[in-house]
Amino acid sequence: MSDHGTDLATTEHGDEPQFPLPPHHARLSDTDPRAAKAAEMQVAIMFGLSAVLTIAFVVVYFAFPTNHFLDLGPFGVVQTSNFLLGITFGLAVLLIGLGAIQWAKKLMADEEIIDERHPVGSPQADQDAAAALFQQGVDESGFVERKIVRRTLIGALALFPIPLVVLLKDMGPMPGDSLDHTIWHKGSRIVVDVTGKPIKPEDLDIGTLVAASPEDLDKVQEVEGNQNARAKASIILVRMRPDEIKSQQGENWDYEGILAFSKICTHVGCPIALYQQRTHALLCPCHQSTFDLSDSGKVVFGPAAREMPQLPITVDSDGYLVAQSDFQQPVGPSFWERS
Repeated sequence: MSDHGTDLATTEHGDEPQFPLPPHHARLSDTDPRAAKAAEMQVAIMFGLSAVLTIAFVVVYFAFPTNHFLDLGPFGVVQTSNFLLGITFGLAVLLIGLGAIQWAKKLMADEEIIDERHPVGSPQADQDAAAALFQQGVDESGFVERKIVRRTLIGALALFPIPLVVLLKDMGPMPGDSLDHTIWHKGSRIVVDVTGKPIKPEDLDIGTLVAASPEDLDKVQEVEGNQNARAKASIILVRMRPDEIKSQQGENWDYEGILAFSKICTHVGCPIALYQQRTHALLCPCHQSTFDLSDSGKVVFGPAAREMPQLPITVDSDGYLVAQSDFQQPVGPSFWERS
């Protein structure tokens, strides 16, 4: 097909083509019905095998143990289930591609044509001609006539998305209401994060920011075996003069100007510890969301859509800072189940 349309394909007077097409040579499948039938079966077998391998992928995913390993010699030791998943899914994709190539090479029409250039705004006659050519292509492809090819291709493509859906299971269980709660509870003692040192009000000067966590965090993490509890329970403590506090998320949730807020940004969950003492602004380093801690942690700038959750605090009988309760709203980024 010429890239330059009529200008290169014909002379100025349109009498003879400047670059005539070579003579067309019929393929064996064009002249021999048996060869065409054989090619049709080859395509159908490839599409059918692709469907079988897709089903095999699902079976391996659910039925094969994950504690079995395979020694591949110079390639090292691999998890057998992962190896089989890769083989089955990879071959399923490959066979769909090979079947489509074989279909195009052996069964679809292959006569070369010259596509003449036409104006962008095609007249109705040209549009009708294009529709007729499209229909001709459908007829010549054999998609309607060759039922076994059509059905096996539809079957292979219908099953093809199943592994992609199955793999969503590896994203873990749905969160349920686990994002609504943390390990903070009434009387939870507040300690300096990492060191675990309990905090008294006199330990914090005006303008101080301290990263903190609940005293029993390490114990909970040992039981859970992950960092989920830390991700949700991390807080920051800031101290300002009581007369600088404009509002809070609850009545008397501070203690002598000491406020506790979640450390996790409500935009996409970045940890925050950048604090401007003069403006009481907490700045997220990821996307520059800014929260006013003197005014209920409200958003004053950036993409975050809701305030930083505040933790109500007080002191216990020993004079150490403790939580009055858990957060009264989910911490971290907003999510679709949140009402």
